[in-house]
Amino acid sequence: MSRPIRTLLFSTLFPSSTRPVHGIFVETRLRELLKSGAVQTKVVAPVPWFPFRHPRFGDYARMAATPERETRHGIEVLHPRYPLLPKVGMSTAPLLLALAALPAVRKLQAEGFDFDVIDAHYYYPDGVAAAMLARWVGKPLSITARGTDLNLIPAHALPRAMMRWAAQRADASIGVCAALMDVLRGWGIDGKRLHVMRNGVDLERFRPLPQAQMRAELGLQGAPLLLSVGHLVERKGHHVAIDAMPTLLATHAQARLVIVGDGVERERLKAQARTLGVHDSVTFAGGVPNEQLLRWYSAADALILASSREGWANVLLEAMACGTPVVATRIWGTPEVVTPESGGVLFEPREGCALAAAVQQLLRAAPSREQVRRYAEGFSWQQTTQAQLDLFRRLSQADVACA
Repeated sequence: MSRPIRTLLFSTLFPSSTRPVHGIFVETRLRELLKSGAVQTKVVAPVPWFPFRHPRFGDYARMAATPERETRHGIEVLHPRYPLLPKVGMSTAPLLLALAALPAVRKLQAEGFDFDVIDAHYYYPDGVAAAMLARWVGKPLSITARGTDLNLIPAHALPRAMMRWAAQRADASIGVCAALMDVLRGWGIDGKRLHVMRNGVDLERFRPLPQAQMRAELGLQGAPLLLSVGHLVERKGHHVAIDAMPTLLATHAQARLVIVGDGVERERLKAQARTLGVHDSVTFAGGVPNEQLLRWYSAADALILASSREGWANVLLEAMACGTPVVATRIWGTPEVVTPESGGVLFEPREGCALAAAVQQLLRAAPSREQVRRYAEGFSWQQTTQAQLDLFRRLSQADVACA
């Protein structure tokens, strides 16, 4: 094509001025793609309709306050509202999402942005809705699977059936790890339409900083100093990290666990630490902006990720890019990131005693921070960006040929 490829990114997982870290991994991949100069993109990122903006309604209030249209990092984003119905919301969400987004898509086309490809993220409900939109506007479709969409939601029969329909309709499916594409392969989707494009890491944003200096600035102490990062929800496994502390303190009396993140489990996790008698050795740091995480990674001796489900966990490469080795559960795409060459350790089962043993294994033969950083440098965004360009160019040319 003589002009740049025009893509329409469609996903409910995209940041806004009121929720700046929501779906930041989708925005990050897009921003890396746009650096190529070969793509022009606009974003349709629907948000659930909610009538009240009072802070006491928390995240729903932030959704209500989301502007209808805004520009982030030079990217134009539309936020149409869609109804999220109680009790039946999971089954009706794809259709309601597609119907609500269609006017926004048509508006962009009327304004002159006649895109070549729909680039959808998250298979359900977003990918299913995108498959409807692609049919209605007659455009090629790529859907990126990111983790829970294919390793949890298919347990429900109706969503699984709708996802299979969308996968059959999509011109391409992208997985951030090979394990996710294995799910679609098991559904009988043609392997030629399945692509693995791993997430990269921003090696400029995430870089080693002096460990002693970061500890002093953040007021952190511990030997070892362990870090657990993520929303305070069960699947992120902060409770497993707390469970490991009594065993670790028995051999490392100065050990400290720092938990970075906010969420509904905060008080329960604090109560767990008190019950186990380790509350003096566990710090709850609250939420930290993404651009500040490098200070916390650099301060730590190890990152712990005790998740029950992950497609491709960005925190693993972020920590390693800062020179910090990782200990993580052996699940889904994580073994594709934490290899023997990384210096990290995988553990199973997902229990405190197994995690404690893995941390002790890492401490006995800890890799140098320089070695860990070198490993992370092999995960720049360049390869993924080029793979996207090749795919979107092929889909765009095929659409022109069919027209």
